[in-house]
Amino acid sequence: MISILYQDRDILICRKPPDVLSQSGPGPNMPDLLREETGQPVYPVHRLDRGVGGVMAYARSRDAAAALSGSIRNLQKQYLCIVRGVPDQPSGTYQDLLLHDRTRNKSFVVKRMRGGVREASLSYRVLAEDGEASLVQVRLHTGRTHQIRVQFASRGTPLLGDGKYGGGSGETALWSFSLTLLHPKTGKTLCFRLPPEGQVWNRFQAAIDEAMKHTDVLE
Repeated sequence: MISILYQDRDILICRKPPDVLSQSGPGPNMPDLLREETGQPVYPVHRLDRGVGGVMAYARSRDAAAALSGSIRNLQKQYLCIVRGVPDQPSGTYQDLLLHDRTRNKSFVVKRMRGGVREASLSYRVLAEDGEASLVQVRLHTGRTHQIRVQFASRGTPLLGDGKYGGGSGETALWSFSLTLLHPKTGKTLCFRLPPEGQVWNRFQAAIDEAMKHTDVLE
């Protein structure tokens, strides 16, 4: 059963479990599961990697999907992640050029713009660290494939459990914890939050509890 946080005629906000596809595809996927749950189709407007869980928005009509997808300002997404080590600065912005290799399903930071390369930007803030790992809040300014994973890994701080980018095995320590959007019909601002779930988060539970109460939107 999928946990639905909010729904009306235009949008549906829910909790995506880890290891479920956010878009249609082979195996368990959110559009199929939500159709079974509600009896109606949904239309993806953003995506999460298969191993990532948290808050997701879906449109319930093609018009609503077009409105939500039309501007990055309509969907402000924030994440919590645990990285190996400690970032060089307690907060900042990462700006890179990313190339996604579709054959290997892997993204790379590259030095120059060329075919297939896209700009990527995110803001981050370290919320807690224990010397070996850090709890980090992230806001995406662009939505590139594996963006958070590759931008942190390229700086020597891969996400815990992210074997593709050097973070080792286990649960992927990345969670979509906050979503703010403009309703496509009313224009009202809606905000949703979900705390991360899984044993990998236990080491920073106190900092996570505090973040869920007080963390502001990053610029």
